[in-house]
Amino acid sequence: MKNNVKIARIQADLTQQQLAEKIGVTRQTISLIEKGKYNPTLKLCLDICYAVNKTLDELFWVERDHHEEN
Repeated sequence: MKNNVKIARIQADLTQQQLAEKIGVTRQTISLIEKGKYNPTLKLCLDICYAVNKTLDELFWVERDHHEEN
């Protein structure tokens, strides 16, 4: 799943480890989310949004045409 988590994390001046600790997951989970290899739950998406001060739309919005390709 394409997302903007890595960009938002860097803008928030957080390492993967720091973000992971803030939201209670492992650094590996953050890495997989950033690579689009792990689809987080809605709760985890919201936790990430709150940690980096972004909205769900900013981080996880997928255009309809992209969604249909997958």
